[in-house]
Parts: sequence; C-alpha cells; structure tokens
Amino acid sequence: MPGNVISGHAKLEGECSNCHVKFNKAGQSKLCLDCHKDTAKDVQQKTGFHGRIKDIDCRNCHTDHKGRNAIVSSVDQKTFNHNDTDFTLKGAHNGPKAACKDCHKSGVKYRKAPHECIGCHKKDDKHKGSLGVKCETCHSEKNWKDATFDHSKTLFPLLGKHEQVKCQECHKDTKYKETPKACIACHRKDDEHKGRFGEKCQTCHAERDWKTIHFNHDKNTKFPLNGKHHSTKCESCHKTPLYKEKMPTTCVACHRSDDVHKGSLGDKCEKCHNERAWTSTSFNHDKDTKFPLRDKHKSAKCQSCHTGSGFKEKLPLTCIGCHKKNDEHKGKFGEKCDTCHSEKAWKPSIFMHDLATKYALRGKHGKVKCESCHTGILYKEKLASSCYDCHQKDDKHKGQEGKKCEQCHTEKDWKYTNYDHSKSKFPLVGSHSKVECKKCHISLLFKDAPSECYGCHKKEDMHKRTLGTNCARCHNSRDWKIWDFNHDKDTKFKLDGSHKPLECMACHKLPMDKSSRKLASCYDCHEGDDVHENNFGRQCERCHVTTSFRTIRNGIIIN
Repeated sequence: MPGNVISGHAKLEGECSNCHVKFNKAGQSKLCLDCHKDTAKDVQQKTGFHGRIKDIDCRNCHTDHKGRNAIVSSVDQKTFNHNDTDFTLKGAHNGPKAACKDCHKSGVKYRKAPHECIGCHKKDDKHKGSLGVKCETCHSEKNWKDATFDHSKTLFPLLGKHEQVKCQECHKDTKYKETPKACIACHRKDDEHKGRFGEKCQTCHAERDWKTIHFNHDKNTKFPLNGKHHSTKCESCHKTPLYKEKMPTTCVACHRSDDVHKGSLGDKCEKCHNERAWTSTSFNHDKDTKFPLRDKHKSAKCQSCHTGSGFKEKLPLTCIGCHKKNDEHKGKFGEKCDTCHSEKAWKPSIFMHDLATKYALRGKHGKVKCESCHTGILYKEKLASSCYDCHQKDDKHKGQEGKKCEQCHTEKDWKYTNYDHSKSKFPLVGSHSKVECKKCHISLLFKDAPSECYGCHKKEDMHKRTLGTNCARCHNSRDWKIWDFNHDKDTKFKLDGSHKPLECMACHKLPMDKSSRKLASCYDCHEGDDVHENNFGRQCERCHVTTSFRTIRNGIIIN
C-alpha cells in the first residue's frame, strides 16, 4: 500500500476491493457512498453540501493512505461558501463575531450541527421553554433581543380594544401557552346575563365595544327572524338558559293556541301563513307542492280535488288518478295521459310522434289515426317499423322484390316510385332510358323481365337468328340501326379479298341454333364450286386465294 489508511477505514484495509474498483477510478465513488449513507442520501436528494456540488468524485476532496491520524476532510473556513449547505448564514450569523466553532463543535461532524435556533441558544431562552422551541416565530437572525411576534398568527389575534392592552394584563405568569382564550375568562364580571346566555360572549359581542351586539339571528341560527319575529325581544322566546334549552323551530310550537283549523291542516303552518301577519296566507300551490296548477287546473276549486277533511289525504299526481272516467281509449294506450294530452284542453293531442319515437310519421302516415297501427295495448305491443310488416297485403310484386319497400316507394304516395335502375344489373342507357317501364316489365314481377336484347327485340331480328341471339355483339343501346362488328378481330375467320364486300347473309344462311356445322374453311361454303370433285382435298386455300377463285398462288390465272 502507498501508506496506512485513516483509523476510520482501518477495518477495511485488509481488502482493496472494499474501496477500489479494478481498472475503474470512477467506480470508487459509488463504494464510498455505499458506506457513507448520509452523504449518499444528500447526493440523491440534492440536499446538503454534497448534494449541491457538481463534482461528486470523492477522491478529488478526500484522500487516504496518509496515516492513521491523517485528516482526509479539510475545509477552508475562510473561503467556504455556507450557501452551499442547508443552512444559509443570515444576519448576525454572517457577522464578524460569528465563528465556525460556535456551531460546529470539535469532534462532531459538520452535518451534525443543529439547524434549529434552540440547538445553540437554549441558554438564552428567557421563557424557559414555555413558548416552545420555535424561536424564529418571534426572533430573527439580526438581533436576538428584538422580538417581532405577530399575534395575528396565533389562535387569538388581537382585535379592537385588545390591541391596546399590554401583554402582562393577559400573560401574568409568562406562561403564554396556558393563557385562556375565552372571553368569559377575563370578562365574567361584565356578564349582565349572569351566565343565562352561556359563556360564548363572542357570539353577540365584539372587541370594538362591549355594549354593541353584532349577533345575526338570520345567519347564525337555523331560524331567521322575519316579519314580526324581528321586533320580538330575545327573552320572549329564550326564557331558560340558552345553551341548555332546545328551542322549537316550528310555528305550531308557539302558536298552537292561534290555530283556527284545530290541527286539521297539520302542523306546518308556514305552508300557508307567514311572519308578516297571521291572518294572511302565502300558500303557492305551484312552488309549495309537487303538483303545479296550470291552465284548467288553476281555475278548479280546492275542494274539487281535496275532497277529504283538512287536506290530509294523499292525492294522486297522475292524470289517470282523477280522469280515468274520461279515458276514451279504455286503458289501451296506458295511463300516461300527459304524453298526449295537456292541461289546456283534453283535445287535441300534443304527442309528437316524430320527436318522441324512433318512427317519424311522414307523408300519408301523418294523417293516419293512431288506432290504425296501434291495435293492441300501447305499452305492451312492440310494433314493427318496416313497410313490409304493415303493407304485405299491398305487395303486388308477390315478395319478388324483397321486403325493403322504401327502396322504390315513399310515404307520399304508394303508386309513386323513385327506383334507380342504374343500381340494378341492367342500367338504362341510350334509348333504354326513354322507354316506359311497362314496355319491358309487362307484369309487376320485375325480375321476370329478360335482361338479354333478344328477349325484347325478337320481332325486330331481321337476320332470323342466322347471326345468333347475342344482339349486343353488333348493336348498342344508342340506336338499333347503328351496329359495329369487326369480323377480323371478333372471329377466327378474317374477311379479305372477295369476302370483304359480302353481306352477312351470304354466308350465314341458316339460324345458328339449327345449323349443324361451323363455317371455318373454304370448303364449307364452296363445296359446289369444287371442279376437282374433291380430288385435291378440302384445303382450297393451299392453291387458291380470296381475291379471285380462278387465281391460284404464284400469280397463275386459270382460264
């Protein structure tokens, strides 16, 4: 070793790996922090001196192997910046008379120096601990003798005339914590009520003037004084000790003798009467009950509904409760009359089918009577919402077009249709777009209509099926007379030479469905022209050309 380690590390000296990491100088700091957990906590939480310095490589400040008594932590007290610690030096602490040794005792780690005032100034505490250990509440670092105690931060702020009272008048034994806070403790001799209104003087009196009463019965109790109650003296109601009696808050408790109804209308007098005058009534049926009176209900006499005595009976709040005899539907539409009817008049109905249901009534549906669709009990039946469910009997297509009637029909008129033929397998283009539906759809079974040209244009076939029934190969929907067939591209038999000017019928003489042969060779058409009587075979094109039958290949012309 380069030298003995300090005495504190002596037990680790036998194994270098306790403090050193092979080939990694930076790893040494982690081992230091593993042992010095207080310092590690400061570094992690960025507190204290070690938590604030940027360089946390321990060996830059702390060396070892200098002997058992070596000092590995040296601090220059003249240049050390105390702001880098958790305790900033302010006031007298930063003055010329303050020395490090005053707080940092010999043999004690710097971090163990107390942070609280009482830690150093306990001997200066003239209160002998009666005011606790938070000296900074009253004192500051500038001057120990100057106290700046703010009484407003205590549980007893000094207000009114209390501000003029000297401390000794309340704190007579310097035991500030045990000083009573209740008014009665100091002012019992001033209590004119002789304790009858309790000991909470501050409820009525204030520090400004003992004779001025600020108690607000309306805000501070559950019984606001309104009307004639406001002019009544406190003693008229509070005849016994205030906080021992439980004052009733109901009218009938005090005014039972004034009840001309003799209890028949119950105990809640305030429903009809008020504090201004007992003889007047302020009962508002709209606000004071769950059944506001509107329209014709408003003009009805109380006795029309309240047939019992004293209004004690529990009346129904539903329409059917009173108007069951007026129900023309005989209960078939349920008991919620207000869904359709109002208090203005029993007729007409106010029910809006479009807003109140998922099935808006449009077109002729808006004029249909309710009973036409709602044949059963309204709230028990579940009506279907598709056209087909109601109009199956009106389906002249016999179900061939499916059940989605709305694809073609609307509620305005059943006979009117807005079918878009372009969405079908046969879009109407050219001359077809001008043709009336019934020209192709002879019956209302639309799917039976043919989709091939020949199905409708059979009578217009001038070729008599000699060219087949696939008219679209030559003709188009713009005009029947306009045709365009390319024999060279669309067949395996190219028309050239003398074949080119020929009409179709010259070769296609028989209907295609009756012709037993296909025209694919010269011999198929020119068998009668064979002067060789088949001695040279059927492949005429080996010698002859299409320009002229007499002209053979190599330009030789036969006479």
